[in-house]
Amino acid sequence: MIKKHPFEPFRIKSIEHITITTRQEREEACNRAGNNLFNLTSDEVMIDLLTDSGTGAMSSEQWAALMRGDESYAGARSFRRLKKNVEEIFGFDYFLPTHQGRAAEGILAAITLKDNNIVPSNTHFDTTAANILSRNAVPVNLVIEEGGDPNSNHPFKGNVDLQKLRHLLEEEGDNVPFCMVTATNNAGGGQPVSIENIEGIRKICDEFDKPLFIDSCRFAENSWLVKLREEKYSSWSVKDIAKYMFSLADGATFSAKKDAIVNIGGLLLFNDKKLFEMAKNELIMREGFPTYGGLAGRDLDAMAVGLQEGCDESYLKYRTEQVAWLYEGLVANGVPVVGPPGGHAVYIDAGAMLPHIPASEFPAQALSLEAYIEGGIRGVEVGSVMLAHTRPDTGEIIYPPLELVRFAIPRRTYTESHLKHVVNTMAKVAQNSTKINGVKIVEAPEFLRHFTATFAQV
Repeated sequence: MIKKHPFEPFRIKSIEHITITTRQEREEACNRAGNNLFNLTSDEVMIDLLTDSGTGAMSSEQWAALMRGDESYAGARSFRRLKKNVEEIFGFDYFLPTHQGRAAEGILAAITLKDNNIVPSNTHFDTTAANILSRNAVPVNLVIEEGGDPNSNHPFKGNVDLQKLRHLLEEEGDNVPFCMVTATNNAGGGQPVSIENIEGIRKICDEFDKPLFIDSCRFAENSWLVKLREEKYSSWSVKDIAKYMFSLADGATFSAKKDAIVNIGGLLLFNDKKLFEMAKNELIMREGFPTYGGLAGRDLDAMAVGLQEGCDESYLKYRTEQVAWLYEGLVANGVPVVGPPGGHAVYIDAGAMLPHIPASEFPAQALSLEAYIEGGIRGVEVGSVMLAHTRPDTGEIIYPPLELVRFAIPRRTYTESHLKHVVNTMAKVAQNSTKINGVKIVEAPEFLRHFTATFAQV
């Protein structure tokens, strides 16, 4: 029996209209969009689970903070308020605001990477991998074996395989400028990383004298899942877990559009003053002055408030239970899903659902299109369209281990009835899965092709 939908620890104060579309209208919209859901207009989407990045609902306190925003070009009060909360939660010596997470990744790549460098991680997400590849470097994924098994119930499937990391550094250490870990592991099913594993990564990095950076977009959700699943930390607060996690790293990238629950913003954080100064120069050229970093003062203030709200444990309990509720509903209706449920999204195993479609015909893209046509649900492909890439040193095409469709749940946005519609839609899709055909790419750019590529049915 599926458990009750969790109690929302908030009231809805403002609403946004949803356009109810027909199947025919959605088929026509797909054709206009070149079979790429990124090209749909928002009015053509009924339930938008494309991303949880910048799509959540801000609180009344955040809206009030927008009005307090100080738009001074340099030294704004908004920056000082943000600085106080960043220091409290992250604990790094230096930080720079950016307009979003990929800008932080781009600056980090610009100041650290050379041709044919190798950057290991559990699993690099799309923008991280693209920023590495665009510098003629190689992203390498070293997630544990269970991380590639959708049916494994390992509580920390986002963990790095420490043996593989050690082997890589023994063989290629001179070519590795830094190591990374993504918490939670977005491309691998939104799975958390344990503190024990990060301690192990830290130990290996120290042995080989390598800096460690955390892709910390969902640090609060990861910390909450650590509290639930790693017994040693069951009595710790989320903020204390997060602070300890960051103390094990030399720096971090952060998209505030996730766990700071804002529409725009990011951070780049360091302990190394030399790297910070190099990054600051890049920021000034690309983003803006170091105390605003491509953001308005009001955005800095909203982020400051959101950092605190994103760490609220009653909210995090609701957040993860809502994801678990959707997960259980899909499983009960025969939809293959990556388990256990993570912090921000449910990942449907398109490879298992569509075994007749090979990776070269992009089964996850085909499934995401069918979910939209059947029920107006916009998810995102996390498979060979997004994550397959060609190694610059060998020319080999590297395919991801899983073909997934991610349903990312915007924060504080959708109710039980919305998610029931998702469950019912995917149950129908599962019943007719053998009739779904693969797709081929008609046109695509070199990097981040999933955003703008066009497709046709095979």
